[in-house]
Amino acid sequence: MLDFRGSPSSYLLKGKYTMGKITYATMSADDPALHQAYEEGLAAATGQIGQTHPLLINGEKRYTAETYTERSPIDSDLVVGVYSQASDDDVDDAVAAARAFQPEWEGTPWQERVAIIRRAADLMDEETPTLAGFLSLEIGKNRLEALGDVSEAVAFANYYCDRLEEAGGMETAMGAYGVGDTNHSVLRPWGVWAIISPFNFPMALVASPTSAALLTGNTVVLKPSNTGALGSLLLADIFSRAGLPAGALHVVTGGDEAGDRLAHHDHVDGVTFTGSYDVGMYLYRTVAAGRPKPVVCEMGGKNPAVVTASADLDLAAEGVMRAAFGLSGQKCSANSRVYVERPAYQEFVNLLADKTGEIQVGDPRRRDTFVGPVIDQEAVGRFRSAVEAVKEAGGEIISGGEVVTDGDLERGNFVQPTVVTAPEDTWIWKKELFVPFVAVTPVDSLDEGIDKANDTIFGLTAGVFAGTDGEVDRFFERIQAGVVYANRRAGSTTGAWPDIQPFGGWKGSGTSGAGSGGPWYMRSYVREQARTVIRE
Repeated sequence: MLDFRGSPSSYLLKGKYTMGKITYATMSADDPALHQAYEEGLAAATGQIGQTHPLLINGEKRYTAETYTERSPIDSDLVVGVYSQASDDDVDDAVAAARAFQPEWEGTPWQERVAIIRRAADLMDEETPTLAGFLSLEIGKNRLEALGDVSEAVAFANYYCDRLEEAGGMETAMGAYGVGDTNHSVLRPWGVWAIISPFNFPMALVASPTSAALLTGNTVVLKPSNTGALGSLLLADIFSRAGLPAGALHVVTGGDEAGDRLAHHDHVDGVTFTGSYDVGMYLYRTVAAGRPKPVVCEMGGKNPAVVTASADLDLAAEGVMRAAFGLSGQKCSANSRVYVERPAYQEFVNLLADKTGEIQVGDPRRRDTFVGPVIDQEAVGRFRSAVEAVKEAGGEIISGGEVVTDGDLERGNFVQPTVVTAPEDTWIWKKELFVPFVAVTPVDSLDEGIDKANDTIFGLTAGVFAGTDGEVDRFFERIQAGVVYANRRAGSTTGAWPDIQPFGGWKGSGTSGAGSGGPWYMRSYVREQARTVIRE
């Protein structure tokens, strides 16, 4: 396994650039120490990529004959890692080990579980620069996105620890009949929890469900995307060094077959999935077919913004630009549709085009890069298809629209951030693209904009830019989305942060009704048991 303990920069970020400093709302980060720390962490990470990694089952490092080679989206010549691929037997062994250890883990006092997760958060915090370097190499995140991913993982772990401590554990005294009885409501874990994680947030979107499940006494089997698997392995190593027993967390890298077997395993008691709508709905329909069990799915979005004629249009254009093109449009919260009241439409489009044209596209390891690569050539193909669909429909490419192949970028997956307008029956208005691509159209009123914003199977995030409180209130009352923002320059639809904006979707974007990083999230990982004792 990788060993980045004692990396030269770790002290530079500890206790300084955590939740309050580096978040997705960070507008600028000109502190030289921050950049020095990142660059030294990147150098340390660069020296350790390309290794072959095992499955982690009950403390055993299990190498398999079948492997998957992950190449950096920055440069296809750069091998990030080679991952063992789990067979059906490997998945079965991981679930069996998790099931065998679960009673012991549940019996561990909750205070000890909290202490372990807090130590893991501290290690992540200390090692932020090197972890961020790995994420830039693996996912193509620019330095602020990479630092933010790690800092969010720290924030998730600490936030759930805080909630458990504030509750005083998982037991609540209830009323009494008055006949010598005592009654308690006890929240107990479901048992073995499967987590199937996506590529785009290899630290944060693993740390959140893993921390919540472990804190509540579940054992975890984690199956990350093959693209993004290194982040999960790094996190598992951190949990181990923090003192987490080997039986509590198991990692099975592999493809869709491994994920499908894990999710549908008879001895798995709950599932958290983050990914596409089609796969999420398939799991939601089938996982609990044999017996009731929780299936927590976050399934992406086609996230709208509405801009009224009274809005600050420069602020609106900045917010849309950041939300549409941050992480190269590969956030499930990315802003991909914009509805602008007609009197403001042309000025808004001009401002958005100008800001988009100023974006630095290139190697995300460079300090001035805002948009790095998309994750793979399949994403490049989706981008090409979307651009072609706009042209065929008689739409207009307002800005961008090209694949970037200049110099060394030819070996990566780079595309221009793109602004378009197109007829609203074009499929680009409906399908989640996961590339830096946003469509804009005029509307005659705020209500028309809201109606069109709601006309989607999704309901993850949404934003409004308006000059009056009445317009903002109207938007909030009618919009069908789980995370909503008004007049947010840092990102019209993006940037949720633990303890600030719980992140969860409505409609086809989510199944649990509770946002991660919010006060109700851990409730998904437990079930209630009512206990009565009579002493006559």
